Order: sequence, then C-alpha cells, then structure tokens
Amino acid sequence: MTDPSEEAAYIEKLYQYGEQLNNAKDKSQNVSDYQGIIDAAKTSVKAKQLAAQLIPRFFKFFPDLSDHALYAHLDLVEEEELGVRVQAIRGLPLFCKDTPEHVGKIVDILVQILGSEEFVERDAVHKALMSLLRQDVKASLTALFKHIGSVEEPSTDDAIREKVINFVRDKVFPVKTELLKPQEEMERHITDLIKKSLEDVTGAEFRMFMDFLKSLSLFGDQAPPERMKELIGIIEGQADLDAQFNVSDADHVDRLISCLHIALPIVVGGAPSGKFLNYINKFILPVFDQLPEERKVDLLKSLAEFSPYTTPQDSRQILPSIVQLLKKYMPWKKSGEETNFTYVECLLYTFHHLAHKVPNATNSLCGYKIVTGQPSDRLGEDFSENFKDFTERLNNIEELTRATIKKLTQGMAEHNKSMAAAKTDEAKEKIKTQKQNTTTGLRTCNNILAMTKPLHAKTPSFIGDKIINLSWKETTKTKASSATTALGAKRPATAANGANNNALKKGRGAGSFQNQLVNRALEGLSSGGRGRGY
Repeated sequence: MTDPSEEAAYIEKLYQYGEQLNNAKDKSQNVSDYQGIIDAAKTSVKAKQLAAQLIPRFFKFFPDLSDHALYAHLDLVEEEELGVRVQAIRGLPLFCKDTPEHVGKIVDILVQILGSEEFVERDAVHKALMSLLRQDVKASLTALFKHIGSVEEPSTDDAIREKVINFVRDKVFPVKTELLKPQEEMERHITDLIKKSLEDVTGAEFRMFMDFLKSLSLFGDQAPPERMKELIGIIEGQADLDAQFNVSDADHVDRLISCLHIALPIVVGGAPSGKFLNYINKFILPVFDQLPEERKVDLLKSLAEFSPYTTPQDSRQILPSIVQLLKKYMPWKKSGEETNFTYVECLLYTFHHLAHKVPNATNSLCGYKIVTGQPSDRLGEDFSENFKDFTERLNNIEELTRATIKKLTQGMAEHNKSMAAAKTDEAKEKIKTQKQNTTTGLRTCNNILAMTKPLHAKTPSFIGDKIINLSWKETTKTKASSATTALGAKRPATAANGANNNALKKGRGAGSFQNQLVNRALEGLSSGGRGRGY
C-alpha cells in the first residue's frame, strides 16, 4: 500500500503537470509534464484515477508519445481497482475526439469489456461506446460489426459476438434517428454492414436485423420499388433459393417457410414474390407429401397469404400445382380416408386468388368456359370430364364439411355444458382451449363452403378480395414461424441469441402445437372416422 504522504506527493505533482499543460500556449512543448502524467499511472490508486483523466485530455498534443500514453491508459483499464478501471473506460472516447484514426482500436478495446460482471463498469463501457458512435458513427459501427462477423470474416469469439449483438439491439437501434446522420448515407452504411453479417446468423438474429432494416426510412413507405426488391432479395438469399432443394434437408425447409413469413409484409407492400413462388412450385410442391406434417400446414398457410399479391404470370405458373393438390385433398368420392380441412381451406383460398388473376387458366384445369378472347382460353378443346370431376369433388367436400359443422356444433354445446360443470381452473382452461379449437374448426368449414359455392358454375366468379377471413388469422396474434430458429442454420442458436425464445419455436400462424390441438378436436369428424381434420 502506498504511504499517504507519498500518495499526496503524487497527486500534487499530477495537479502541477495538469495546470502547467492547461496554461501552456503551445502544449506540445511541455513533453516532460505529459511524460510525468504517464509515469504517474504506475503509482498509487488515487494517482492512477487522476492520470486516467489527464492522459486522454492532453493526448492529441503529443503524437510522439501516443503509443506510450495509450498503453499506459490500457493498463489502467485492466487495473484491479474498480474505480480506476471505470475512470479509465470513461476516458477512452477522448483518445478519438481529435484523432479519429483510433476509433476502431478503442471500439475493439471496449468490446472486450462488454461482458463485465460489474454493473458500473458495464455501464461505463456502454456510455463510452455511445460517445464514440456520436463522435464518428460510421467508423464505430464498422468496428462493432466486425465483432458480429460474416462468412468472409467470421467472429472469433461467440461470447463477445453475442454481447455486441445485444448492445447493438438494445442501445444502438432504439436511437437510430439520433445516430444515423446524415440519414441516407448512414442508413445505407448500416444496411450494408447488416447485409454482410446476415451471411452467418441464427433465426432470431435474422428476424431482429430484418425488423430493424424495415424500420429505416431507406425502406419506408416512400421508398422506391427497388428498395423493396432489395429487402426481398435479402430474404431470398437467407432462404437459399439458388440452392438445389433436398426434401430431407429439414433445415432448408424450415428456413424457407420462415423466410416466407418474414417476406409477407414486404410483398404486401408491393415487393415481387415470384422467385419464392417459382422455387416452391418447381421444387417443393412436387414433393409436398414428403414434408413433415407441420411444415405442410406452414407452407400452405404461407401460400394462401401470398396468393392475393401474386402477378398474373406467377399465378398462371403455379395454378396447375395448386389444382393438383386441391384434387388430392378434395376426394372424388368417400374413400374412408381422413379429410384435412385446413389444407382444403388454404388450397381453395390460394386457388381463388390465383384464378382471379388468370381466370381462363382454369378452363383446361377444371373444365370451365371462361372467355377472355385470348388463345389461352382453349375453348375449342373438350374439358368436360375435368369439369365433371372437379364438381364431384366440390360436392363431396361440401357434404363432408356440412357433416363436420354439425358435429362441431354439437361438440360446442357439450363444451358449454362441461364448462358450467367444471370445478377447477385447470378444467375450465382445458375446456376453453377445446372451445377455441372448435371455433377455429367452424370458421375453417364455413370458409370452405363460402369458397366452393361459386365454383359450381361453368363460368364461376373467383374471389379476388379479402372477403374471406382465413380461420387462423382470427384466432392468433402475430407469431414467429416454427422454423425461425433455423433461418440462419450456419450458426447454432444459444440462450443469448434466441434458443429459448419459445415464440420462435412455434408454428406459423396458429402454430404446430395449435394445429395438434385442433387435430384432436376434430378427430373422428371426417368421413372415415379417423380424421385429424387439421
């Protein structure tokens, strides 16, 4: 321990050095004073704290001592005494105030301390980083994102990477309006940094970064179409749409479906969706039966929600695959096989919206007689067997649906009686869930009847507006897809980056768990007595 009188002498000498430097007109001439301050950083605790204030204050006047001064200050950052460390951390941004070339180095130093267990030290690091961001946002962001990494320059320390991502998410993103100036230039810069980092992220991280990008003015309501196309391009890249599809690659399936969910709001805003739809039509719908059950539901729900926003060209391409699936799940006659009413609802909704854009494409597919005056009407060909087949399937699904509505209505009455007799909160909650699932089942069935009704005519009217409210849209809040955790399969999820985020593990819309509950609610209600329904 330093002798009190000796410590007092160090402090007095430091004040003397500081005063002489303050009063000097040409401070660069007072080399011995600044050297004295640097040397004092190796003495007593109080002297170190004072030196931690003075070293960065006069740093810019002594370029020949810059390395010496910086290393002495970094020793203070690593001091055992917390008060010294905190004071040294607070002084770090001052090294860059007039010497911006040090920003990257100082950010790197602060990043190493982000994981401190001491709150006051961690708080000082956060404030120092924010100070650097306000001094030089471009250089500071560039340095921060190097620790998040990319495929070309991967992060070497996952623990630090997570701390940096959390800092960017919690401290930087909320004050983007204040920090990102000039706005367009800095929004473009952070967008480019994020795009590079998205090459190696978890699902939760991808979603977080996409939510931030969508909040920028660069991609706002007034953004030109090419900006929306850029956003969709980012999501298409994450979905690996240029990769050969392998149905056994569960991760790719998960990532694709989750990316569909993330892309939907952007497509609603006018961005093109053709690449997604063409990929699904070419690679996934042909092997639809080989997909896991919950992914089938997710995919069909995604297609249904995308269908109002497809182009006529994309609609014409994908419609034959939709009709083929629709016929598969609307049997020609009672076969004893289970009927999946959710599949039928999704496919009918998609069929209507695609056919609304290219009505004459249904002439050859379903035997309709729609006249547009184009050669694609194919009116000279006989598709009457197709019409007979399709209407038989419509009749059969309507019969099954009405029978299911009757049983669901009876089941609802039973649920109401059970609720009145329930004694415990647990029993009431269970019945409440059963009632909700029955309600969803009724909505699904009513939607099916509303969509089959206009399809019996030779020249039907296809639904092209939002008159049909998809059953799952009424019963759930916006949730992440069950596949979201797998969006960035190149990086495994951890507790810090989203592994315990239950919302990211549930199925799209109502979720796979919700689908299972509805399955049980409808068991035995379809034609064969073994139907899962959903």
